Amino acid sequence: MLTIPGLCWLCRMPLACPTWGFCSRCVSALPAPPPACPRCGLPAASGISQCGRCLQEPPPWDRLIFVTDYRLPLNALVHRLKFTAATALAPALARLILLKIIAAKRVGSVPKPEAIVSVPLHFRRAWRRGFNQSALLAAPLAHWLQCEYQDAFVRRVRATATQHELSAKLRRGNLKGAFRVEFPAAGRHMVIVDDVVTTGSTVAEIARLLKKQGAATVQVWCLCRTL
Repeated sequence: MLTIPGLCWLCRMPLACPTWGFCSRCVSALPAPPPACPRCGLPAASGISQCGRCLQEPPPWDRLIFVTDYRLPLNALVHRLKFTAATALAPALARLILLKIIAAKRVGSVPKPEAIVSVPLHFRRAWRRGFNQSALLAAPLAHWLQCEYQDAFVRRVRATATQHELSAKLRRGNLKGAFRVEFPAAGRHMVIVDDVVTTGSTVAEIARLLKKQGAATVQVWCLCRTL
């Protein structure tokens, strides 16, 4: 019996491996972001050493790795995943993060995570949407990297206003007391997975909690970083 080949989500051509989601040509054609600071992920003169911003006031995480900045075609795919319930996209998008992690290991030290946490949604928002897009990205990454993951590692215990409707200053205040860590993080190398990092307020609040619990290192992995 003939099998139906998987199609690339971008060019719609048949894939050599149906589970990849994107063909090698489309992956190589994704727009490369400008040189970015390995700590905060914002544009910097060098993509190897920390920028002046991080030397003066470092974020609470240790490294940020992203696929590309928030632009086509990836931003459209993220929007499709979140707002049209195209959950079949999630493993393919997670694979893009994995490829970026593998590339990052070739040029610098990226500690292998012992546990992965996904940015949680409040239960009411998760119920309305039907899924948590960050959890859909985190689960296959944990499987491929053979590290511990549960979507309840970090809980959102307080409903907050939608972040994209707020200024950077209001975003930081909006998240105070919104999360709770519910597993032992002390001494462990941790990764926070999200779809998009904009101001970094959400992942910063979770990273602060993980460091307060004694996490050895905290990385942030995402699809898009708003530059």
